[in-house]
Formats: sequence, structure tokens, C-alpha cells
Amino acid sequence: MEPFVKLNGIVAPLDQTNVDTDAIIPKQFLKRIERSGFGQYLFFEMRFDDAGAPNPAFELNKPRYQGTTILVSRANFGCGSSREHAPWALLDYGFRAIIAPSFADIFYNNCLNNGILPIKLASDVVDQIFQNVATKAGYSLEIDLTTKTVSDGAGIKATFQLDDFSTTKLLNGYDDISLTLLNNELITAYENTHPSKLTL
Repeated sequence: MEPFVKLNGIVAPLDQTNVDTDAIIPKQFLKRIERSGFGQYLFFEMRFDDAGAPNPAFELNKPRYQGTTILVSRANFGCGSSREHAPWALLDYGFRAIIAPSFADIFYNNCLNNGILPIKLASDVVDQIFQNVATKAGYSLEIDLTTKTVSDGAGIKATFQLDDFSTTKLLNGYDDISLTLLNNELITAYENTHPSKLTL
């Protein structure tokens, strides 16, 4: 995974509660066997009309939100099924952080395991971010994982919580395989002293 230390990015709004994983990446696009390429299908049924043309009313299709890396939404983001394709699609599209008052637990952990930082902020702070996004074109936030702060340099400076293990993983870009390989010398030593009983 790419390390996450500090991010300064444009914020895109998705002003909906209970955004489920089928809305994030519809089931008909889950047949791909690789993790890449899902970004083109992100929020597909909201981004495109029945003819497959971009929906100009949907936020992510508006020019002001092109190149966004931070998504702000409402409570219970990522509910529904446990599909890991949802964070794959968000990451492939370009999002590195999602801000909401609350997340579905499995989705929250899937984000952390795939290099996306899900940030829980109080509803009143999220309200203020939505207001700023609506009134300020190109509105951006700075997210600093080392200090666990979100700020805009114009009044918002909020702290968020993240456990030490997840923080270490994101700061260093460790996925589960990387974490295992940190113990490669111990694994090799064990294998050398416990040879396999299987013979070919």
C-alpha cells in the first residue's frame, strides 16, 4: 500500500446517509479478478443515466470536483454487504480519505486494510465541512495522520481517533503481507529448524 502521512486535497460531497456498498460499487461489476479498474464503476447508478451518459447533477461529475481525493458523507457510510470491492473502487477512483460521522464496521476496517483513511468526525463538524464545500469552489482540507487532525486553515481544526496499530499500518503503507514479511527472519529460522515432512 502507499503510505498515508499527510494529505491536502479537494473535498467532494455526498450528502446522503446510509450509503451502502451496492451504491458504492454495484454487484454487476464484481466479476473482475484484480483489484484495479473498479474506479470507473464507482457510484455507477448515481454517476450515469440509463443510457450510460454522465449525470450532470451528480457531484463527482461536476468540474469543480475533478481530481478530488477526500470524500465527505453522512452517517453509516459503507453499510450493507461486506464486499471489499467498495474501498477498491474508492481508492481506484482517487479517494485516500473519507469523512463521515460514522461508518459500517466491516467497511471501516476494509478501508484501513486497503490504504484509505476513514475519519469519524462529530456531526456538527461534518455539517460545517458540507457548508464550506457548497460555498467555496476548490475547497480543500489537510489531513495529518501524525497528529490525527483535519484542518482547512479557515476555522476548522478537528481531531480524530485511530488505534495505534492501524495508524502504524497506514503511515508505513503496510498491508497484511507486508506485516508478515517484517518477521521474515523469524519465519525463515523456524522453517529451517522445522523441515517439512512432505516429500515429492
